[in-house]
Amino acid sequence: MTAWHALAPPEVQAEAVRYGRIGESLGRRFVMLAVAGLAWTIPGLWMPTYRWAILAWDVLLFVAFVLDRLCLPAPRTIEVRRRWKSAPSLGVCGEAEMTIMNHGRRSLQVHWTDHLPQELTAEMPSAEVTVRGGAELASHYSITPRERGDCSAGQVYLRYRSVLGLAERWAVADLRQKLRVYPNFEHARTKSLYLVRSRKIELQMRMMRLRGQGSEFESLRDYREHDEPRAICWTATARRGKIVTKNYQVERSQAVWAVIDCGRLMNTSTEGYTKLDRAVDAALCLAQLAMYSGDRFGLLAYGREVKQRVLPGRGPAHLRQLVESLAVLRGEWPEADHMRAASSLLAMQTQRGMVFWITDLAETAMTPEVVESAGHLLSRHVLAFVAVGQPELKRKAEKIPETPQEMYESAAAQELVSRRERLLGQLRERGALTMESMPGELSTEVLTQYLQIKERNIT
Repeated sequence: MTAWHALAPPEVQAEAVRYGRIGESLGRRFVMLAVAGLAWTIPGLWMPTYRWAILAWDVLLFVAFVLDRLCLPAPRTIEVRRRWKSAPSLGVCGEAEMTIMNHGRRSLQVHWTDHLPQELTAEMPSAEVTVRGGAELASHYSITPRERGDCSAGQVYLRYRSVLGLAERWAVADLRQKLRVYPNFEHARTKSLYLVRSRKIELQMRMMRLRGQGSEFESLRDYREHDEPRAICWTATARRGKIVTKNYQVERSQAVWAVIDCGRLMNTSTEGYTKLDRAVDAALCLAQLAMYSGDRFGLLAYGREVKQRVLPGRGPAHLRQLVESLAVLRGEWPEADHMRAASSLLAMQTQRGMVFWITDLAETAMTPEVVESAGHLLSRHVLAFVAVGQPELKRKAEKIPETPQEMYESAAAQELVSRRERLLGQLRERGALTMESMPGELSTEVLTQYLQIKERNIT
């Protein structure tokens, strides 16, 4: 799926209305001129004639303010439109466009502020523009979302004045809309090299023409001695008047599942992203690669309960469904129910498939539940167990200690690293493909593992 812009929120447009009970105030220029008029006060202390000059200045300024106020159009003559250039994506700088349309006859100086949630930007975007009468002017601003999921964009607040700038009116345009922040699409775009490698593997498999294995129908041929009776095609035999058997080949299309742990262990952050964010990016990249390779892709995300469940499928519509499901995944603080996840997957996927279980290992004295739960899948599926590593733990284990405190920390870190390796080794001995990946390298290593499985034809 290359047209990620199709996920961009729709543009919204609204007419401005008065903001507040009064909806107007003194302009900055009026305040500056009023302060400047106070300069007449100093000589007026000694010469009474200057007091008349002060009065004349104030009256002139007040009349100018009234005339400027009367020239200001009603808020309904202003329309505001917000348009998103692309879909909001986690950690990716996006762009939006704010257009001010002036249906009046006079030029206006408009200061607008877009009320956006903190999930999209740390500071609310704002700008000041001069819009001529009967024209429109567009301003652009950027956002960098910091959280996935649904959020709400608010209203746009306006302050506008004429060229004189003595009077000012307040208005608001109701551009409230629901937004969805999607996973990092840039990571998926940068993995195009894996798609090329996948195509090469597929061509190699076609050249090998593995016959007589698997259960996918390949072709028909005449009966040969020692052919199994179950391979006879009775309908073709009846048509041709001789015994015809079926050729089978290894299945090139299979179900690939991504099982994502959303429990407390996946909530830790490194480099501005949580482990769950990295797992979501890896699942999106894997979905794109698997469907490009002809496989069907499914998703199971779980915490204490199953949070998202998407049955295996392929095609643009299915990828869109996966993206929407991944976007709303949020972490939980309780420990996830791994056994429930394994039972749900076994119930949904009865045929043999490929499972990528992305999780982390709890630091307990006993064997973590996730290891036991994942082991239940080995009798039916090809299991790739992916443990998201802890960069700070690895750094402490590899660091040469210089103080007694660092020595204790290094020894503890080495013990934890050794224990994680033993747990992964237990799964490996039972037939699982195991790997421990640092968060920043998770997507790359998951895609590499998938291609190795396809290239080695592990079924």
